[in-house]
Amino acid sequence: MAIKIYKKNNAGRRFMSVVKPEGVTDKAPEKSLSAPLRKKAGRSGGKISVRHQGGGHKRCYRVIDFLQDKLNIPGRIFSLEKDPNRSALIALVCYADGEKRYVLAVDGMKQGQEIVTGENAPIVNGNRLPLKNIPIGAIICNIEMKAGKGGQIVRSAGSKATLMALDGALAQVKLSSSETRLIGKECYATLGQVSNFEHGAERIGKAGRSRWLNRRPAVRGTVMNPVDHPHGGGEGRQPLGMHPKTPWGKPAMGKKTRRKKRASDKYILQRRVKK
Repeated sequence: MAIKIYKKNNAGRRFMSVVKPEGVTDKAPEKSLSAPLRKKAGRSGGKISVRHQGGGHKRCYRVIDFLQDKLNIPGRIFSLEKDPNRSALIALVCYADGEKRYVLAVDGMKQGQEIVTGENAPIVNGNRLPLKNIPIGAIICNIEMKAGKGGQIVRSAGSKATLMALDGALAQVKLSSSETRLIGKECYATLGQVSNFEHGAERIGKAGRSRWLNRRPAVRGTVMNPVDHPHGGGEGRQPLGMHPKTPWGKPAMGKKTRRKKRASDKYILQRRVKK
């Protein structure tokens, strides 16, 4: 994997870089696993419900198999592809029974590699096993939080978790945020680290490239008028003079928004450390 840095021949290229992952094929998306992706530009009923969205390049959605429930049926990696809808690479798997599915690619996965899901699958990166059958200390990703629901956490580019211990019916998993939580040991996880770990080192370089990614400009509240934002108004630059607020007057920093009825505190052994 390499990061391409462009020559500084104009303002837009001066600070631009692009990640060029190794092994990515130029194959078109598999038609049977593609779906149209309708853009809403952050609007609900014609009104903006999520700000700073709109425009962007037209995309085709790839249907990803996060569950990988074809147990003990080997599959061969047919191609590695970039997915515009996520930061990680995806792999097109052709199973022995002829079915094709997209799965999240792990670091080091190559075209032609064989992967398998099952309780007795070999301990090889890319294979998927229940937590109870994974060695302690192994690097895992795409982890289920509820058995049979499919991978829900540790799915973004370069993310990984570590299996720390097995305790009764639960497993201790340490996430990359330093949080340690309990997950049922019947839940499945994929061995290895999610691919495209250099994604975070990519530099956008120019405003136009953000617009290609469906991002519209974000304007600071301090430069608005009082009618538009609680932080606005005043002659010249002014301090906020208040606790930070949203455009609708709600606290913007520090207010707890987590719903207690959905809390999973009993499954969290150690909170993540604030950096």
